[in-house]
Amino acid sequence: MAAKLQLMAAMAGGFEAVTAKELQSMGYETHNETGRVAFTGDMTDVYKTNLWLRSADRILIVLREFKAFSFDDLFNVVADFAWEEWLPMTANFPITAKSVKSKLHSEPDVQSIVKKAIVERLSAYYHRRTRLPETGATYHIDVRITKDVVRLTLDTTGESLFKRGYRAESAEAPLKENFAAALILLTSWHPADMPFLDPVCGSGTIPIEAALIGRNIAPGLQRHFAFEGFQAFDPPVFNDIKAQAIAAQTDEPLMIFGQDIDQNMIELSRVNAHKAGVLHDIRFKQLAVKDFKTTVPNGIIVANPPYGKRLADSDTVHQLYAQMGDAFRPLTTWSKYILTSDLEFERYFGNRATKRRKLYNGALRTDYFQYWGRPNWKLPKQIVTSLSDPVKED
Repeated sequence: MAAKLQLMAAMAGGFEAVTAKELQSMGYETHNETGRVAFTGDMTDVYKTNLWLRSADRILIVLREFKAFSFDDLFNVVADFAWEEWLPMTANFPITAKSVKSKLHSEPDVQSIVKKAIVERLSAYYHRRTRLPETGATYHIDVRITKDVVRLTLDTTGESLFKRGYRAESAEAPLKENFAAALILLTSWHPADMPFLDPVCGSGTIPIEAALIGRNIAPGLQRHFAFEGFQAFDPPVFNDIKAQAIAAQTDEPLMIFGQDIDQNMIELSRVNAHKAGVLHDIRFKQLAVKDFKTTVPNGIIVANPPYGKRLADSDTVHQLYAQMGDAFRPLTTWSKYILTSDLEFERYFGNRATKRRKLYNGALRTDYFQYWGRPNWKLPKQIVTSLSDPVKED
């Protein structure tokens, strides 16, 4: 098995630059394409990036890239690959396929041909005269064909990286953890000296992800990964990487606030924050947006208000947007970042965004409306324990 591997981080459309910046901060050189960021590394880097990336969905190993114009081309190249270097005899290897603008456009046929080619190769290598058992660890292989170029990848992650392991059962269609983290990474938040507020926190995902960022807690510490079942897995190396991650955590005081009109959501937020190990870093409070006031300077607001997809909800949601405008407009030293699929948001909020960024929350297009404040950095560093109390100097 080659020491250096071609790796790819997959993420939601619109977050490529965020994930690339994360990887670059870890020392990797990157190349972006739609929904993917490419980099190189070895299995140690597979462990590190799965453990540390906040905005990505999964880490893939690119096994082969080649052109195929016929099913014979596809079969022959796949069968020629040294699958035995990756897959043990008992490997369970489901195949998924996607084809775009290619001669091999039938995705079920692509799946079938790739499966048959791998089975033929492994059966010959392991001297199997009957079918392979596929009772062991899962090695998910994906086949992407774009303009006749085939890319075979092996998923090292398993369940998507948004599955941090801390979220209890919550409200309908909550924001995914990696999506929430990416929203925060797109802001100008300085954890050491700026308050952070989610005024419609729901089950607490955004403030929890902010606390994980502020404390430098690796988001994958509480979960397992597909690579832990691979024959190439090295447990002592992975355990050492996890130990280094734990040692890198900080205990600097954070000023993170989560508010919601629904007390049940506040209680659920506390449960989730406790499971994530950051309950003591976040101050949750039941409060309606229209009642929010503060004289605290230089803060960051990140909000994911209701989208109002059902017509019956539109009036209520638009009223909430107007209340947000009334409450947040006076905060000229704060920056506000609001995610919604309602492209009329600015009209109800009451002023135009400094910048809009198009993102996709699953298949749903959303816009990230950014209102950049003008922080006053001449003020001394302050530790804020309540947004409604006078500021306390550090």
